[in-house]
Amino acid sequence: MTGQAGAARPAPGAAGPAGQPGGVPFTDFRADPSRYRHWRLECDGPVATLTMDVDEAGGLVPGYELKLNSYDLGVDIELYDAVQRLRFEHPEVRAVVLTSGKEKVFCAGANIRMLAASPHPWKVNFCKFTNETRSGIEDAALASGQTWLAALNGTASGGGYELALACEHIMLVDDRSSAVSLPELPLLGVLPGTGGLTRVTDKRHVRRDLADYFATKAEGIGGRKAVAWRLVDEAVPRARWEETVARRAAELAGRSGRPSGAPGIELTPLDKTRTGEQIRYRHVTARLDRARGVAEITVGGPGEDAPADAAAIHDQGAAFWTLAMTRELDDLILDLRTNELELGTWVIRTAGDAGRVLGYDRLLLRHADDWLANEIIHYLKRTLKRLDVTSRSLIALAGPGSCFAGSLLELALAADRSFQLSGVFEGAGPDAAPPVVHAGEMNLGPLPMGNGLTRLQTRFYGDQAGLAAAEKRAGEPLLAADAEQLGLVTFAPDDIDWDEEVRIAIEERASFSPDALTGMEANCRFAGPETLETKIFGRLTAWQNWIFCRPSASGPDGALRRYGTGQRADFDRKRV
Repeated sequence: MTGQAGAARPAPGAAGPAGQPGGVPFTDFRADPSRYRHWRLECDGPVATLTMDVDEAGGLVPGYELKLNSYDLGVDIELYDAVQRLRFEHPEVRAVVLTSGKEKVFCAGANIRMLAASPHPWKVNFCKFTNETRSGIEDAALASGQTWLAALNGTASGGGYELALACEHIMLVDDRSSAVSLPELPLLGVLPGTGGLTRVTDKRHVRRDLADYFATKAEGIGGRKAVAWRLVDEAVPRARWEETVARRAAELAGRSGRPSGAPGIELTPLDKTRTGEQIRYRHVTARLDRARGVAEITVGGPGEDAPADAAAIHDQGAAFWTLAMTRELDDLILDLRTNELELGTWVIRTAGDAGRVLGYDRLLLRHADDWLANEIIHYLKRTLKRLDVTSRSLIALAGPGSCFAGSLLELALAADRSFQLSGVFEGAGPDAAPPVVHAGEMNLGPLPMGNGLTRLQTRFYGDQAGLAAAEKRAGEPLLAADAEQLGLVTFAPDDIDWDEEVRIAIEERASFSPDALTGMEANCRFAGPETLETKIFGRLTAWQNWIFCRPSASGPDGALRRYGTGQRADFDRKRV
């Protein structure tokens, strides 16, 4: 498959909020290889080559040129799409070679003009999405046996080197001019925003004193020194470059357990309708209540029982409920996060049959050794992680007709606060059943958070008795009183108090400082051990967020503003 033309563009004339670069009203995260403007994807048996060849005039918005393979959000949207398609449409691919279509340059990183002109929320969301894509590349190697090799045929700077750091193996051409560098501190007054320093020290185990020197040298380091310092895995003379890259890719492919003859499934275009008041897919909807600052999200359960065997997962392909729902939820999170900055509270409901949800979960887990079932589980895992690191207040409501069970119970466990109706509403009728929540196998391990723990383990961190009690009841439908006692929901109001308690919770949330809420939620959501992911996203939320706001970086005389003008930045010298 080769994609060359087109890119994910803002939807023409779509209604939406102001405040994005160039006044863009709406950013669409849907992409397709036939419309790529910046990447070429070519598959040759077990090895795929993804070539970065950025169209200089193909910026997401006007006002900057994407020179030297520098990138903006539009470039990263296409990259994310390619990562997904490689995993689902090309099970035969065992190794991916990431390289550049430009002469003597791999990637110059995030476009500086774009960053300098962008408002603060855009910069932070851009870095967060980029980080999530990098983490997805790492997950492909760890969870799917699809190993990425960075073939740096020229200099990789800033975000370009960070893209290479996401790969399992880094090759740098040894031509006395090509180097790797993280020049953000000396040139821009900021830090590598997509996990650069964390991956250098925690993933590649570069010594802290060498990392300190490296991060202050804008020109970077190349050749044998880059190998000796563990910044790259090998430096290869240009005369032997193509031969060595091909041999290394074949070696990496040979270590994989991905199937060799299995056909992939097509990730068909999402059926999405967006208006100023609603975003609607087949299984997921969101009502946009701007007056209250609330997005009312409903995730629908399966419309039919799970099929009998793994063959049906392949036959249904992108229409298989878990995959279809996950793709829609993924797109919705990105849409709301980027386009609806003032909808600060997301109220999450589910609707459907809990038994059917659990049936789909069981089918996937029973066939977890099937490549497609495995990919669907890990995609659901990554999408829930995206929800975890989203700077929105999350409130889950288990009311009449809800199906917070198994994989969908994870939405309630991810929430900052949850309510389950005790009993039924007056006048509901003799057949009305009180809502239940239902833990299942999906809640006991397959869907860990970024801290490496399940959401149940995180919820009961330091409370082994509470965790054991909750896990013991897995498999049982729990009424509100039991769920509240076990700690699976926060509150269990009856029909008399339900509307008032929910209303107060939402209105109270809207009265607080959004900045303080973001900090509070990020602290509370990630109990337990530090991991590469929690460090990257925690530092992005806190320190990089702060540094972007400082006058030394973003002020009128800051490094971002003065970059390329020939003038030195005027730094605020106070260390705080």
